[in-house]
Amino acid sequence: MSTTGANADPLAALGALPGVAESVESVRKAVDRVYGHRIMRRRSNEITSEAALRGARGSAALSGADWALEEVRRRSDFGGDGEARAVGAALRLTAEAGQLLSIWRQSPLRVLARLHLVAAATNADEVGRPRRQGEPVDEPLVGLPLPDAEEAHGRLDGLAALVTAGGSAPALVTAAVVHGELLALRPFTSHNGLVARAAERIVLVGSGLDPKSVCPAEVGHAEPGRAAYLAALDGYVSGTPGGVAAWIAHCGKAVALGARESTAVCEALQRGAA
Repeated sequence: MSTTGANADPLAALGALPGVAESVESVRKAVDRVYGHRIMRRRSNEITSEAALRGARGSAALSGADWALEEVRRRSDFGGDGEARAVGAALRLTAEAGQLLSIWRQSPLRVLARLHLVAAATNADEVGRPRRQGEPVDEPLVGLPLPDAEEAHGRLDGLAALVTAGGSAPALVTAAVVHGELLALRPFTSHNGLVARAAERIVLVGSGLDPKSVCPAEVGHAEPGRAAYLAALDGYVSGTPGGVAAWIAHCGKAVALGARESTAVCEALQRGAA
């Protein structure tokens, strides 16, 4: 879906699509339940750390490295095969995202470039910048038609303009559009899925919806499985009102599932402290 056009606030217009307001309200209630838990008042740093680990595991699973949580927790070497590198990249991105919140609203393209550099962890020429015409994209699990580099650059600039302009759109809508556009465009030569999900996290945290980063949407995206995730993405890419609304609803459910995950962690800590 192109995010450019005559509408002065196209993201706010998406918030008026059928069913989106209900998704926004449902997410707000789910997030409020976590933040209202008594454990959050005393041990929020532990919940944040656990949410980061579980979010990284979920993002890696959607990129083909579906490891058990305890395997992610115990491993220290992520330099082996492709799956290990994907998990390592997801963990690095989760740690890095929190350092980029203050930059996002002023320079989202700079943040995206940094995220790609962190994910790729190499000094190759194509790392940390949008792909050029003719450069291949290594994103085998996303089978959508690939926009050419010129279109990708133009739409990436449009997305950045929307972010820096601000507006009245709910955080969920902005996060869903950032996530969807980055996956649709695949502006980098690799790691676009991981970068897209890290960018979604930045929007959700930086907007104030989830300021302590305890509602890992990546968990919720992964829980229904990659097929459901890609089917929802197809709806976004279709550009139809129904398809875009369904993608926003999917992202809302992902945040709510992430909130449920952290609520369960709070409950476990509470039982342990009883």
